[in-house]
Amino acid sequence: MRFVLRIGGSVIASPVNPALISKYTNLLKDLKKQGHEIAVVVGGGTMAREFINLAKDLGLDERVQDEAAISVSRIFAQLFLQKLGELGCKAVSLTIEDAVRCLREGKIAVMGGLRPGMTTDTVAALIVEQVNTEVFIKATDQEGVYDKDPRKHVDAVKLEQLSFEDLSQVFAEDKHKAGIHQILDPEAVKILKKERAKVIVVNGFKPENVLAVVKGEKVGTLIA
Repeated sequence: MRFVLRIGGSVIASPVNPALISKYTNLLKDLKKQGHEIAVVVGGGTMAREFINLAKDLGLDERVQDEAAISVSRIFAQLFLQKLGELGCKAVSLTIEDAVRCLREGKIAVMGGLRPGMTTDTVAALIVEQVNTEVFIKATDQEGVYDKDPRKHVDAVKLEQLSFEDLSQVFAEDKHKAGIHQILDPEAVKILKKERAKVIVVNGFKPENVLAVVKGEKVGTLIA
């Protein structure tokens, strides 16, 4: 299987979770040895938002705020890549072309942010667009997609499956802004919808959910 794994900063970096990063890299090494093609995009989590706020407090504009968050996500990507060892590329992919080249070389590509005005969700979606990926896995801090924010509503219901059209109705934000935090960025959804990609949103605190997706088992929320 060829898949893109987007790991939310809320999962591995809020707070920083070395044990969970190790579990992910061990799982991905096993999957790579089984012949799967893998690209990983990681977020910067709480630390990225702290730097966004720092830039904001310094009176710096949103472009600079985004650049600070991108730098943080790339540090996490670098650590992730080092843990992958020889199965990963020599360096963090800084462009989509770098990631595509890495995949063609038979390695695991790892990216953080790409450029201001773009979330890591969109970065992952752009990889899907370029390499004809079979599935996009979003490892987040929830069990899947809910009909409303489960952090605010105790009666929120997890959805087993929904369409991209349905997804737009549960967005808190309809455009990018520095530090945006929701299930999927609206720009990423536009790309994934165009590509007719299969998206599965899972609880990222359980790396075994990624293995379940690869095995074709039912887990999380399917968006198609």
